[in-house]
Amino acid sequence: MIYCVIPPELEGELYDRMVEYYKDNPNVSVIVDRREGNDRRSGSEDSPDAGQRELRDRRRVRLPGTFPQT
Repeated sequence: MIYCVIPPELEGELYDRMVEYYKDNPNVSVIVDRREGNDRRSGSEDSPDAGQRELRDRRRVRLPGTFPQT
């Protein structure tokens, strides 16, 4: 799937034209970007959302001890 993302400022101008342009291509979806707020990926320390993301190791902890040969 390919997404053609239209910024909200240009929605009135571009959205209908892009939908018409890509109507015959089922692999393209035209969407309007509706995200709001700060981008937490930017890493800026002065944003109020900074530090909320935490990367953790999701693997299971190995059980202690040894296992018999099979």
